[in-house]
Amino acid sequence: MANQRLTIKDIARLSGVGKSTVSRVLNNEDNVSQRTRERVAAVINQYGFMPLKSAQAMRAQSDKIIGIVLSRLDSPSENQAVRAILPLLYAQGFDVLIMESLLQPSLVADHLNILQQRYVEGVILFGFAGLDPQLLAAWQQKMVLMVHPYPGITTVRYDDAGAVAMLMDYLLAHNCQRISFIGVELSDETTGRLRYQAYLDACQRHAIAPVAALGDLSYHKGYSLAQQVILEETQAVICASDTIALGVIKYLQQHPQPDVQVCSIGHTPLLTFLFPDILSVNPGFSEAGHTAATLLLAKLNGDTTSEVVTVPCMLEIEPVSE
Repeated sequence: MANQRLTIKDIARLSGVGKSTVSRVLNNEDNVSQRTRERVAAVINQYGFMPLKSAQAMRAQSDKIIGIVLSRLDSPSENQAVRAILPLLYAQGFDVLIMESLLQPSLVADHLNILQQRYVEGVILFGFAGLDPQLLAAWQQKMVLMVHPYPGITTVRYDDAGAVAMLMDYLLAHNCQRISFIGVELSDETTGRLRYQAYLDACQRHAIAPVAALGDLSYHKGYSLAQQVILEETQAVICASDTIALGVIKYLQQHPQPDVQVCSIGHTPLLTFLFPDILSVNPGFSEAGHTAATLLLAKLNGDTTSEVVTVPCMLEIEPVSE
């Protein structure tokens, strides 16, 4: 091997450390123990290793990368959050690598492995149920989770239960008693279980018979489930997301019931522009993104605390155009 040109990967293997540790030693960075530094230095000296200038330059450049792992690239809520994240990271000189997990734990593991190989400084991950807690724990000091919390990892989440309760309270205060609900499968902890449970809890508190149906996050499912929950006496329908609400609105356009109030959680600008009479709750997508970026930057500056931050939601009542 002495006659071959070694790589950082070879030195890492021979030293029993990771490539990032070898790079830190080569760049004389402080965050390496003296014992590890001496072990790596001994291997470097033994094999006469000389890093290529281009490799050092790539290492220096990769130090300024932040990974963002979305669950779905077509998610309006995640897009709003990312639009708030990017300006803060760019202002600090970071480049951003965006990836998509498609709600598959195996893809999250693959993406985190790639990000580790790229020596990224930190990661913002839009989490969901079923991820490996040990995998996430390895990133504890340089990761912020969005939406779905895991033990020991700083998380920014929405007030899912509070959003539904806010809509229910408003409707009941305006003499609306027959309220249906279209939600997401219970395997989805946040948009699914938490929002559905909040609806059931409100129904129980006010002695209302629940009328609900659950499906996936799609326009088509919102449309098909609408016919199950919109009865002759229905006064309002609460939709767990704006995507579902669009399907419900289409159903009501084709099967008119003028007195049915459509309610949604999301407050997507396009939805409220096209249908200003919709009653919506803004979960704070942009604020959540801003908060996640701020927390990650604090971690990169030495903050070792872990916390769960719940972004407050807000009822948005748009004036109806005359």
